[in-house]
Amino acid sequence: MAENENAVNQGEQNVETPEGMQLVVQTIYAKDISFEAPNSPDIFLEQYKPDINVNLNNRVKDLENDSYEVELQVTVTSKVGEKTAYIAEVKYGAVFGIKGMEDEVRSRLLRTFCCEQLFPYVREAISEAVSRGGFPRFVLQPINFNALYEQAQQQAAQQQEEANA
Repeated sequence: MAENENAVNQGEQNVETPEGMQLVVQTIYAKDISFEAPNSPDIFLEQYKPDINVNLNNRVKDLENDSYEVELQVTVTSKVGEKTAYIAEVKYGAVFGIKGMEDEVRSRLLRTFCCEQLFPYVREAISEAVSRGGFPRFVLQPINFNALYEQAQQQAAQQQEEANA
């Protein structure tokens, strides 16, 4: 059997890639999982009609040797009136190996595809933390990371135009 030069060997998994391009998930890990219920047990005595705020953030760090760390952080804050019912914060990271891609393509992959790989881990951790805190299970809705990336690119271009004006 002839070996394919475009196959990436990771353990026993061979992944076909375009000539010279590589994207490998090296590891995925929890960086921070925290849950606070600052007004318990009093908050459980009130009717639970929460106002929920979700904050999303991601970060990319160049680790050299074609490796990049991507972090995805989600903070969910639930308030009942003026009282904070809970704050759940989850940060997951991963190391991705990326070779043979132009800067623009690599940047888009790191901010979209790589975040999409982390999202199920973050969703599960948030849901579990909230449930274990005694509150109704919270399920993060799907996030369109491509749309967020496009929006960020447009805002950056607009800010650049305003700075040059």
